Amino acid sequence: MKNPPKNAIAFKVGDQVFDLDTDPPSGSPVEYVTLDSGEGLEILRHSTAHLMAQAILELFPDAQLTIGPPIDSGFYYDIDIERTFAPDDLKEIEKRMAKLAKRGLPIQREVVGRGEALDLFKERGEPYKVEMINDLPDEETISIYRQGKFVDLCRGPHMPSTAKLKHFKLLSVAGAYWRGDEKNKMLQRIYGTAYPDRGELDAHLKRLKEAKARDHRVLGKQLGLFLVDEKAGSGLIYWQPKGNIIRKTIERFWDDEHIKRGYQLVSIPHIARDELFKISGHYDFYRENMYVLKIDKEEYVLKPMNCPGHILIYQEGTRSYRDLPYRLAEMGTVYRYERSGVLHGMLRVRGFTQDDAHIFCTPDQAEEEVVAVIDLARFMLNTFGYENFEIELSVHDPDDFGKYAGSIEDWEAAEEALKRALEIRDIPYKRIEGEAAFYGPKIDIKMLDALGRAWQGPTIQFDFNLPKRFDLKYIGSDGGRHLVVMIHRTVLGSMERFVGGLIEHFAGAFPSWLAPVQANVMTITDDQIPFGKKVVDTLREAGLRIEPDFRNEKIGKKIREAQLQKIPYMLVIGAREVEAGQVAMRIRGIGDTGAVALEDAMEQIRTNVETRAFSPGED
Repeated sequence: MKNPPKNAIAFKVGDQVFDLDTDPPSGSPVEYVTLDSGEGLEILRHSTAHLMAQAILELFPDAQLTIGPPIDSGFYYDIDIERTFAPDDLKEIEKRMAKLAKRGLPIQREVVGRGEALDLFKERGEPYKVEMINDLPDEETISIYRQGKFVDLCRGPHMPSTAKLKHFKLLSVAGAYWRGDEKNKMLQRIYGTAYPDRGELDAHLKRLKEAKARDHRVLGKQLGLFLVDEKAGSGLIYWQPKGNIIRKTIERFWDDEHIKRGYQLVSIPHIARDELFKISGHYDFYRENMYVLKIDKEEYVLKPMNCPGHILIYQEGTRSYRDLPYRLAEMGTVYRYERSGVLHGMLRVRGFTQDDAHIFCTPDQAEEEVVAVIDLARFMLNTFGYENFEIELSVHDPDDFGKYAGSIEDWEAAEEALKRALEIRDIPYKRIEGEAAFYGPKIDIKMLDALGRAWQGPTIQFDFNLPKRFDLKYIGSDGGRHLVVMIHRTVLGSMERFVGGLIEHFAGAFPSWLAPVQANVMTITDDQIPFGKKVVDTLREAGLRIEPDFRNEKIGKKIREAQLQKIPYMLVIGAREVEAGQVAMRIRGIGDTGAVALEDAMEQIRTNVETRAFSPGED
């Protein structure tokens, strides 16, 4: 490429991105890629991953390189090495990276024959690169990149030189199996991030620090919400009393809102014969993620999803178009095998409770049902403090319809219903072709938390597979039997992941209506305990969750401990309060608000709870 603009780091022809030192196809329009674009940031991070690999090899010559891609928040590189990387090692690697960057090494792409590439990496003693080349049987030529003495197998593109790789930070080390397979060797994965300028990097590191302070695993332990015990097995959540209060509060709210909207609540067993999942197709296509049991010489399955059970309930009796829509909902626990390496607190588990529902309706009812689900999802998420969302509409691949269940007419009608529902509610969305599951198109709603991070939430999914497999019919107005339209949907997702997300969203400081303890009643001396017990009893009779603290401890210590537990209200009782029949109220985030009558304190807290206010003290 001749005479590119100073701020260009690569160029595009159509959707393909090329290195600046590549000659563009003759007569093709060229679009330059700069660092302030998403593609530019990805190239920067990919090149920084190579810089890190180069620094590692210079410091630790016995290290074996595997892969090092860019990711959404930065980059990583998987390393096979006998030593365990420590924080001091990361600092040394960073220093060496900075030295290499200052040298302004040209990053040059070469295309070599397959045999030459194999010989090159064999000579360099890099067996993982040799294995990757051997796994590309159709590739006659291979692209490699050089910067100084460093050589890597890579498709690119990359930055023109190391000179612009200035603002980076190595973050952590984790274990990772080669190619994600537990049967392979465990490697060390070094994570890092990079940005075009120091300000963006510092802002990102500040967000990471805040995210660490909100980590649901740390707060869950500190606040006594849940635990995972290896004696019972990985990926299984034990809800402690305080955590279970949050869960049950959410479930009661969920039940009430679904009943208001015409759903019927059901409950199905945790296991079923394998025959049910053979009919659904899960046994053949999902068996590696299922737990299969032998009972009385028959196979049973710990259910990986609730839909086949709900279908059995729909099939109990003949359904007329007058019975539709037929909405079944359940907080149903399911079990799925996840590799131990991907388990993560409450966010990635092996047993979880899904807020599941299935709508059986006619084609003419589908659009209205989707709109109603969107309304319910937005209402519920807004109630939990989520206001901003990313919406994706996943549709079929127009160039390869053969892999989908159902007819093209079914798909086009379903996709139009989802699209119109979003447009009716004026919701911006991203349409993604080819990302739909084989059985139907879907809407995914990702909620953005207090730090702007996206969490998987509501899903609205058409299904053209299960109605045919189970022969789900209804009697139409014409007297004929017609296939029902089946819609899977969740509005919260898994309870474990949702509560884990809430812990991080609120940094453990839950709104009063969700808080396990809504008020702490504390006495200054033992003389106030009789009145303190009366206060506790009165507030509990009003339906509030109260915890007494009548210990023989200084009041300052009691207040500090209640603050660490992030309790919304503290009611302090001393001699003056007993004499006046009052309590001195302290409110989380506000502090001491003075003494008030017990009835007034009770009404203020109860109003805050009943209105589901986000902060204590709000009306």
